[in-house]
Amino acid sequence: MTRKQKIVIGMSGGVDSSVAALLLKQQGFDVTGLFMKNWEDDDNDEYCSSRQDLIDAVAVADRIGIDIEAVNFSAEYKDRVFSEFLSEYRAGRTPNPDVLCNAEIKFKAFLDHALSLGADRIATGHYAQVREIDGLHQLLKAEDGTKDQSYFLHRLNQKQLSKTLFPLGELYKREVREIARREGLPNHDKKDSTGICFIGERPFREFLNRYLPANPGDIVTPEGRRVGRHMGLTFYTLGQRQGLGIGGSRDGDGDAWYVAEKDLQNNRLVVVQGHDHPRLLSDQITAVNVSWISGEAPRTQWVYGAKSRYRQRDSACSLAIADGERCVVEFAENQWAATPGQSLVIYESRVCIGGGIIESARQAPPALPVEGCPPESIAGS
Repeated sequence: MTRKQKIVIGMSGGVDSSVAALLLKQQGFDVTGLFMKNWEDDDNDEYCSSRQDLIDAVAVADRIGIDIEAVNFSAEYKDRVFSEFLSEYRAGRTPNPDVLCNAEIKFKAFLDHALSLGADRIATGHYAQVREIDGLHQLLKAEDGTKDQSYFLHRLNQKQLSKTLFPLGELYKREVREIARREGLPNHDKKDSTGICFIGERPFREFLNRYLPANPGDIVTPEGRRVGRHMGLTFYTLGQRQGLGIGGSRDGDGDAWYVAEKDLQNNRLVVVQGHDHPRLLSDQITAVNVSWISGEAPRTQWVYGAKSRYRQRDSACSLAIADGERCVVEFAENQWAATPGQSLVIYESRVCIGGGIIESARQAPPALPVEGCPPESIAGS
């Protein structure tokens, strides 16, 4: 009798990982659930949901008929993810801990633990796909473009992808919800979690205040005119509009204020008016700590798509590999509020080829008026 493949699936208590586990069981795999506890500083906090999440995961496992165990990765998380998270904020950047969590915890610590349990492969409820062509494992976007999570998985390598299944890759979220309801999963109508995993729904500034000191300073325009006070550069990110506290300081046409720069040397937050202000637009982004899923740098004489924010659409670009861990990406269209510390992820059609951490962005030159046509005519056309 042929032995069933053993799959250890990460179960968070949410509907996505629950349906993923159900589908694997229906496909004939030997499935074991694993609930990861990655944060324990706030076990008694009103924002901590890990206890209820574990209860939900166990209830689903019981309904499906699979075993489940809980494992505590909080020490690894604090060492590999949270310390880097704080370090980046101290340096004035805005990190994306979900990217690091996937690379260091869910597809490293979790994978190692699962293999030690005798697993052939692991699985998660991410919306993404894996395809193997001539021995090369590719990371593909999910069929549901509104839920695609390949952006957060771009640092995975060949070994990790070769051991990973994404059962939801070909499904739409509405189908996942319907499967959960039809099969009677107890969490079929559970609300999707939002925010960073260890912060949850809590106010972000309140959370950071526990670990990073506040250092108030002036909010200024690019010309140096003071328009308000900030609570500490740590609490702001480029492109931010809400929470600046300067709504009554608008000039002229009354356009909203946006964060355009963090002046770390002078502890000043530079703001501009208008969503499309030139200070918010860039035509070139330099990324560092780049990693390529294939293990090799891509060819540079090619047109790719890239995004510097999760919800952005891909924008046509070209690559220049500066050195082994740095690349320069030139865009055909201006990019909005490219933020140091965030991830720049690169695609070739539906295939995610890798990416890196945004180091800097070059401000786009102002648009030139059409010859013989005054600027105001262009604006009004």
